[in-house]
Amino acid sequence: MAYRMTDGQRRARLGVRHALAPSARAGGPAGAARAVVALHSTDPSSVHVAAWARTRDEQADAASVERALYEDRALVRLLAMRRTVFVAPVETAAVLQAACSREVAARERRKLEGFVAASAPAPGGSAAGWLAGAEEAALASLAARGEATAADLAADDPRLAAQVRVGGASRHARGQSVAARLLLLLAAEGKAVRGRPRGSWTSHQYRWSPLSAWLPDGLAPWETGAARAELARLWLRAYGPGTAEDLRWWTGWTKTQTTRALKEVAPAEVELDDGSTGLVLADDLDPVPDPGPWAALLPALDPTPMGWHSRAWYLGPHQDRLYDRAGNIGPSVWWCGRIVGGWAQDRDGALVCRYLEDVGADARAAVDAEAARLAPRLGDVRLTARTRGRTWLEEELAAGSG
Repeated sequence: MAYRMTDGQRRARLGVRHALAPSARAGGPAGAARAVVALHSTDPSSVHVAAWARTRDEQADAASVERALYEDRALVRLLAMRRTVFVAPVETAAVLQAACSREVAARERRKLEGFVAASAPAPGGSAAGWLAGAEEAALASLAARGEATAADLAADDPRLAAQVRVGGASRHARGQSVAARLLLLLAAEGKAVRGRPRGSWTSHQYRWSPLSAWLPDGLAPWETGAARAELARLWLRAYGPGTAEDLRWWTGWTKTQTTRALKEVAPAEVELDDGSTGLVLADDLDPVPDPGPWAALLPALDPTPMGWHSRAWYLGPHQDRLYDRAGNIGPSVWWCGRIVGGWAQDRDGALVCRYLEDVGADARAAVDAEAARLAPRLGDVRLTARTRGRTWLEEELAAGSG
């Protein structure tokens, strides 16, 4: 292992490969998603802000993202890595479905059968048999309606309106309709897809459609092993150099699954500045030219800061200020491939940036320019930390201080 890849080179790659440096920005939302393999969508608003950060100004608005998702259908939402919702280009979604969603779906089916058995909506019958009937009813209702919410399906069949208890005996346990839970399972199995939400682009209340109606050609079929190898290639192209542990964490695979995928890819090894061994594609050893200074305001759960398990080379000592206890990041401020602060909205909706280190006047001016670029796209929208803990800055602003 003679090749060394410095943190500086990793940061240059990040700016270019992730379409964050102005010269590298994508021409539209699908290109922005492709640059990072897929965009996190647990929080729907993050998809828009993450796409805007990576898209040239003429394509960086809510209408462009919604058009790519719901009209062109060049992007699709699906449950994939680590049982997390992502937005991916259609060709990548096919890979994610086979490499990750298929296994997630098997676990979700076992889990739902357990919920059905414990809640006993049909005493005396098998949970699997009862669930199969409910699933048939859900698919028939979806096909007849074309698109539907969970509430619509629950109104169509009493089995879909039945309640199951989710969360066991924990304090977070709650009742949930069979329809709502089944839609998650059908999506993970590639039978249903999230469509346009009710309300604004920040809404979690999706309408659902049969995948065959949404994408008439469906998703390309992949064998699981081949799909995992392809996903490893996609990750290495976008995020390399990274470690096997980074890839294992990002995908949610087991160590054995990760090892097998990497064996198929046969990546090259490089020495990293922290002394660990990084992996890159064998044809990707050439240095990436420095894209020049760049700043970015990335949303909570953005794919870039969530792309590696080992984060010191771009995060420094700021873990506790920006990530919650579950490892989810809030909105972050970037300068030349490093996280240097956070951002949030104050009570009036204005963007507020705070720095965690001295970055200098040039960096502050560039960050201010990015804030001015983002603010009109948010308009009157208020971003909230619904799927994660709040950062220190969000806490300060919520309390009226800072």
